[in-house]
Amino acid sequence: MNGITRAYRNFVHSRKFAKLGTGCRFIGRDLTVEGHVEIGDYSRVREDVKLRASKGAKIIIGKRCLLSWNVIIECGELIEVHDGAGLAEYVRVRDGTHLIYGTEANWRYVPNYFTPVIIGEDAWIGSGAYVSKGVKIGKGAVIGVGAMVTKDVPPYEIWVGSPARYLRHRTHDLPEELQKLADELIKKYGIKEDRRDW
Repeated sequence: MNGITRAYRNFVHSRKFAKLGTGCRFIGRDLTVEGHVEIGDYSRVREDVKLRASKGAKIIIGKRCLLSWNVIIECGELIEVHDGAGLAEYVRVRDGTHLIYGTEANWRYVPNYFTPVIIGEDAWIGSGAYVSKGVKIGKGAVIGVGAMVTKDVPPYEIWVGSPARYLRHRTHDLPEELQKLADELIKKYGIKEDRRDW
């Protein structure tokens, strides 16, 4: 993408947000933003992302976040994506659902209800994962590809599967082969530093 196209897309998409941080980049042509959506400094949004907040609801995306291709966030009350979090391709986040208990009525006619969703700082949500209403994902947690998250995930834990379940902690009690791999890669490549001051 050339500089003129990038500048045009940034201009067009930046006008869609209730609050826009400095240095945000909008990589794709298609971006849907409905309702109150805030995005923090230096965040990146890729192609065909949909951010929908109902009347009175808020989607708040922190600094240095990534929303990859085809991410959908639908909000009836509150969804927060904290600083440094990343949502990979085809991730879905919803803070509400249809009432299915206590009635035999068709789903079209029952009430919807909402519970806030919080995705913690530096968390990573893998491709195709679904984050359900009322879930809090802790700082640095990782959600595996295709997982369906229906329970809170503590900080720095890895959860996988449908429904998502605990696999292991990112740094505690690692199997020997994983610890060896981590040590080798960190020694060889190091940990990158952020190019921007927070």
